[in-house]
Amino acid sequence: MTLAVIGGSGLTRFDELRVMRQEMVKTPYGAPSSPVVHGQLGGQAVVFLARHGQGHTIPPHRINYRANLWALREMGATQVVAVAAVGGIAPTLNPGMVVIPDQLIDYTHGREMTFYDGDPVRHVDFTAPYDEALRLRLIKAAQGSQVPMHPEGCYGATQGPRLETGAEIRRMAQDGCTIVGMTGMPEAALARELELAYATCALVVNKAAGLNNGAPITMEEIDIALASGVESAKQVLKALLQDQSVQ
Repeated sequence: MTLAVIGGSGLTRFDELRVMRQEMVKTPYGAPSSPVVHGQLGGQAVVFLARHGQGHTIPPHRINYRANLWALREMGATQVVAVAAVGGIAPTLNPGMVVIPDQLIDYTHGREMTFYDGDPVRHVDFTAPYDEALRLRLIKAAQGSQVPMHPEGCYGATQGPRLETGAEIRRMAQDGCTIVGMTGMPEAALARELELAYATCALVVNKAAGLNNGAPITMEEIDIALASGVESAKQVLKALLQDQSVQ
C-alpha cells in the first residue's frame, strides 16, 4: 500500500524526500493545489502534495480539497497522513506538541464537501473520522521518535483564514474540541468517500484565542513553533515509513 503525505503550513516542501518525479494531475474537479511529488524517504516510497500550494499561496477556504484527494488516489495512494498546524484548546496542549486526533467537529461553510453532490447520492459512515489503524501507527511512530505527543483529541475545523475569537474558542471547548485548525474538513470526509485510510498529525503552534493569559496571538510566535513542529512531523513520518506495515 502507498502512503501519501499532505503537507500543511510550514511543510510546503520536503527536502529530505528523494524526488523521483513530479506531475500535475488532471482531475474532474480541477487542478490540485500543487504537483504530486513521487519520492522516497528512508528507502520507502511516498507521495507528497502541498495543501496550500508550493509557495503557500492558497488560503484554507480556497483549497481544492476534492482535486487534492482525487489526485492522490489516482497516483496510487491508499493511505493519507495529513500534517496540519493547529491551536491548542485543551490546557495540557502547548506549542511544540503533536496531537493525533481521533474525532472532529466541522464549523466550516461554503466548501465543496462531497464527491456525491447529486447523482448518485451516497452516504458514508463517519462515526470515526480517522482511520484507527493508521492513527495507531502514527502514535507508535511518534513514541519511537520521542516527540512530545498526545494520542487523541477532537479537531475543530473552522473556516479561516482569520483566527478565532475568544468566545468562539470557549464555545468550541464546551463542544469538546481540544485543538482548532482550518483544513481538517472537508479533507477527512472526502478521503472517506474515496475509501482512503486517513489520519492527521497535528502540530500545536499556539494557544488558541483567549487562552494565553490575555496575550494576543502573533504570527511571529506561530512561525517559531511551526519551525520546530515541522521537524517533529518529519521525524514521525520517517519513523512511520520505516514501519513496513504502511507498505
